[in-house]
Amino acid sequence: MGQQTPKVKSADRVLDILELFTGEKDSYNLTEISKGLNMPPSSTYLILQNMLHRGYLETDRSGKQFRIGYKLFTIRSSYMRSSSLTGEFNLIAEKIIDDLNETVSLAIKVGHNLLYIGEKVSTQALRFNPNVGTTLPLHATASGKIMLADLSMDELRALYPQDELEKVTDKTISTFPDLIKELDKVRTQGFGYNMGETVDGVHCVGGPIYDADGRTVASVSISIPVVRITGEVWGKVHDWIKRSCEELSVKVYGHQN
Repeated sequence: MGQQTPKVKSADRVLDILELFTGEKDSYNLTEISKGLNMPPSSTYLILQNMLHRGYLETDRSGKQFRIGYKLFTIRSSYMRSSSLTGEFNLIAEKIIDDLNETVSLAIKVGHNLLYIGEKVSTQALRFNPNVGTTLPLHATASGKIMLADLSMDELRALYPQDELEKVTDKTISTFPDLIKELDKVRTQGFGYNMGETVDGVHCVGGPIYDADGRTVASVSISIPVVRITGEVWGKVHDWIKRSCEELSVKVYGHQN
């Protein structure tokens, strides 16, 4: 008889909850989790509260919808530092730093947010520094707009069921119709822009990294304080974004133009 794998009921339930989020939905309420996993509501509630306290889950403003929390993204980003994508990113980001000395970031989409998984920070005193593991609203970032531009209208509406959007600064796009207009520009131009929508006085340009099927899977962006932007610098930023995204798409995912 083969050796039976030891099981701990509470640990299994935690893992079952986490694995639930590998499906199509980004969030679930208590009833959906309890029924979906055939778990008693009372014990499900206690497990959810513990996972919430530890950062493995988070809730929306109502406190009723649960989704993956920052802790798992932090663990994932640590793992991804050694992956091919982040490794190749670091190589080209060093070249960008040598040329521009402006902060370069690598990010992916996680639910409603942009998650930074790689960075090379400018050595200048005045700089933007989005630490690895940091999340920001997709619609308020250059790379986030790149991710959103790859989605259908139905997918966008699922992310933004309300017309009012969260504002990070007074320049952040704040309505769904305005976001749609912005995404049309992104698709036409091939670049995403953040003109002080995350941090006042900082502009950012982002571009898409494609997988073999031509879907956007990540984004490279360069952030610059407005006081250092010139026509020459702005042109170089676009050249580096285009070059780095093309290289990463080919080297990591085998994307063919």
